[in-house]
Amino acid sequence: MKNKVIVVTGGNGLLGKELIRYIKEKGAVAINGDLNCVPGEEDSLPLDITSEESVKSFIRLVVNKYGRIDGWVNNAYPRTSDWGNKFEDITIDSWRKNIDMHLNGYFLCSKWVLQQMKEQGFGSLVNMGSIYGVQGPDFSIYEGLPMTMPAAYAAIKGAIINLTRYLASYFGPYHVRVNCVSPGGIEDNQHAVFIENYKKKVPLNRLGSPSDISPVVCFLLSDEAGYVTGQNIIIDGGFTII
Repeated sequence: MKNKVIVVTGGNGLLGKELIRYIKEKGAVAINGDLNCVPGEEDSLPLDITSEESVKSFIRLVVNKYGRIDGWVNNAYPRTSDWGNKFEDITIDSWRKNIDMHLNGYFLCSKWVLQQMKEQGFGSLVNMGSIYGVQGPDFSIYEGLPMTMPAAYAAIKGAIINLTRYLASYFGPYHVRVNCVSPGGIEDNQHAVFIENYKKKVPLNRLGSPSDISPVVCFLLSDEAGYVTGQNIIIDGGFTII
């Protein structure tokens, strides 16, 4: 990872902050691409993944400064204010907007950064998936709670995982790797009942933390993963095995 130039979209978020920290710890240059970047903050540039012009401009700025992009993490998590509505309460407009922002945002970033990597003749892209892109949700975890697993999330993350396979196959001949990481539940001040319900479903008996995710992402970005592409690595404490 030393001296690699790595972009993390959504670097101000829960996972993004830890990814940025860990990437820097490993000796790489970590660039935060986030809609809410602080002006003047070092290696932090505004990026709206839903805007093609914003994506293209961001990539140009990074390449002009560093000459290349070694790695890119699609980590941003855009969503509407009604995110989390029960299935019967989801409007078609909300559904369309979430698919457009999240899934199509990942597509836009992938399209343009992978073209840059193709021209370079090297690079690694990591998409952020989810266990709920792999299997159906266990709704018993949410019983009696004012929360649920959003339907659009399952559709988006399942699509991202298979898009990863497509991109890995398409760009492999250009020595560009594309992989996916699918975390399980990450502890983030959820309701105590949810945490206890969730832990009962996990062989390791806990929710994950951002520090469980960052080393795996960095492995996929590193030269040590030079023969790894098209994979979806699940990091869930065993949730999906039972």
